[in-house]
Amino acid sequence: MADPKAVICVAVGKLEIQSVSKQTLPTGYLLIKTKAVALNPTDWKAIDNDAGYAIGTRPGVDFAGIVEEIGPDAKKGFRKGDRVYSIAFGAKDREHGAFGDYTMTPEHVVAKIPDHITFEQAATLGVGITTCGQALYQLLGLPLPPSAAVDPPQTILIGGGSTATAVLGIQYAKLSGLRVLATASPHNFDYLRSLGADVLLDYHESAEELVTKVRDVVGDDLTLAWDCSPNKQFQDIAAHSLSKTKKSIYATVAPLTPANLLHDRNPLVEAKYQLGYTVFGESFERGTYVFPASQEDVIFATAFWERTAKLLEEKKLQPIKATVNQGGEGLEGVIAGLEDLRQGKVSGTKLVYSF
Repeated sequence: MADPKAVICVAVGKLEIQSVSKQTLPTGYLLIKTKAVALNPTDWKAIDNDAGYAIGTRPGVDFAGIVEEIGPDAKKGFRKGDRVYSIAFGAKDREHGAFGDYTMTPEHVVAKIPDHITFEQAATLGVGITTCGQALYQLLGLPLPPSAAVDPPQTILIGGGSTATAVLGIQYAKLSGLRVLATASPHNFDYLRSLGADVLLDYHESAEELVTKVRDVVGDDLTLAWDCSPNKQFQDIAAHSLSKTKKSIYATVAPLTPANLLHDRNPLVEAKYQLGYTVFGESFERGTYVFPASQEDVIFATAFWERTAKLLEEKKLQPIKATVNQGGEGLEGVIAGLEDLRQGKVSGTKLVYSF
């Protein structure tokens, strides 16, 4: 049998397909034969990071496949041959990372694929599940889904509504009983409405126009904002749309620069930031910053992945639209797709590559 292959970062911004050794499983891990991977901005941002922390590592987070091997002390009942989706610790080393023929990951972030979902669809789920769980429920404190709506409704403003994470986030927020306002491009409005978004805002309009529209809907009662595509415009919108009289929370998928940016514009806003890699339960570095291990995040992720698996099985949650094998397939396709993602050519869909 030929040696397994993987995409390896060999220099800042440069990737190669190389032969790699088959992984030896740590306690509680599964080895999964990769059938499909999905691309995320975190992939190319790690590869391109000037600090070079990805050099010599295997990138990739989102994937789906077939359980090949069960590691020692695995307790969740997975069996060889199970169809599963998961996330991998991309850009950690040569052994972890989803962009390879075989992927290993801890079993608490693995779930079985429902019969009505394909490998390609399932590959889009893991990063979104993890990010939505941390942002919407750990940081913003939404009621766990499914939850009934309250009267008057609690409202959330989501920036980057057509991003892959927000597409799941809109669905989670609706399942938690919230009213959802989201910014997006008009060509994605119908799709986002079909997922439950209540009010859609054209991000091409000025921040001042959008703030007026938000306040026309919610007055001074907005206390929750989530930025899925961090940019100065949405930070302006959030700062002036969030309540001037009530404490509010702004959650983001990237750290604010400077950290007190929103607080200086609206002193009642608390900005919070999360990074999904904490669900692996290990400390890690990104550039010059060291993220400590978080057992709290592991415990939450374990329960949230189980909750989400049930929602998917019941068809209460649907994967984002997948664009399959754009520019090629397998590992060669991954490298081509990362360039498209890097250049901002992807909206309202997720690039997926089959093996």
